Amino acid sequence: MLTDPIADMLTRIRNAAAIANPDVDVPASKFKKALADVLVKEGYIKSVDTVDVDGKPFLRMGLKYGPRRKSIINKITRISKPGRRFYVKSDAIPVVRGGLGIALISTSKGILVDRDARRQNIGGEVVCEVW
Repeated sequence: MLTDPIADMLTRIRNAAAIANPDVDVPASKFKKALADVLVKEGYIKSVDTVDVDGKPFLRMGLKYGPRRKSIINKITRISKPGRRFYVKSDAIPVVRGGLGIALISTSKGILVDRDARRQNIGGEVVCEVW
């Protein structure tokens, strides 16, 4: 049993990108699917599909690489953890790497990128940062 399935998903992405795997499988959940959809929309991963592996649903994420097989994701970090949740108000949402990266915020309107949360004046839980 995993105590933090979101951290497990981010670690699988990080490890697959380190060895230049074309895709990575993670156990499926609605929250993970929503996170992956935002990463696709922002251009950090290529695709996300739901597949069955031994009768259990998994998310298969296609990773993106640039020239010389360098991963598009330089770093992906879990911010809010089960032992210490990290909530912010809309005026305290962090700017990642001077605006070059994104922070994913879990809000009442779903999972939003930091700039969208600021624009809509909504705070929430900072799930992770990606750049």
